[in-house]
Amino acid sequence: MIARFKDFEINPVHNGDAWKICDFVIANETRLKRYFPKTLEQNLNPTLSRFYVESKVKQFENQELFLFTLKHSETRELAGLIILKELNWEIKQGEFAYCIGYTFEGQGLTSEAIQHLSKYAFNELGLETIQIITHKANLQSVKVALNNNFKWRKTLLNEFTPNGEAPLDMELYELRRTSKY
Repeated sequence: MIARFKDFEINPVHNGDAWKICDFVIANETRLKRYFPKTLEQNLNPTLSRFYVESKVKQFENQELFLFTLKHSETRELAGLIILKELNWEIKQGEFAYCIGYTFEGQGLTSEAIQHLSKYAFNELGLETIQIITHKANLQSVKVALNNNFKWRKTLLNEFTPNGEAPLDMELYELRRTSKY
């Protein structure tokens, strides 16, 4: 376990998570299809989810990508997923992506999970800079970045193209390692 807070815990993905991730993705399909299309298409049924989780466990072990689950400690219900991706070990940088289930939004869980995982990324993984890239209209994601002292750096022109849409400009936020971590 990476962290526990407010009856929730953050854990590295493990092979037993496939069914929960499949259920989570299907239940939250509408909110995932724009910004998490690959995660969605890789988890549309239990078999796909099993392959997805197996690959993410291997990537975690190889420090290529880190997928974390946010679950309710008692019920074990999957509340959200947090991914530390785009890792560059030469400059010690990574990027967070995250999604929270409909039934758990508005509780500050994502902000708190990012706080704990930022400490983990700095102290356990040795990263120096963590990024969050979000669309300016995704106010909840912007709030997560600001709640965790990520600083706006710049607008990334045509950074992300949702399926069937024109490219979108995205906002880059960064948190750099400080002595408080």
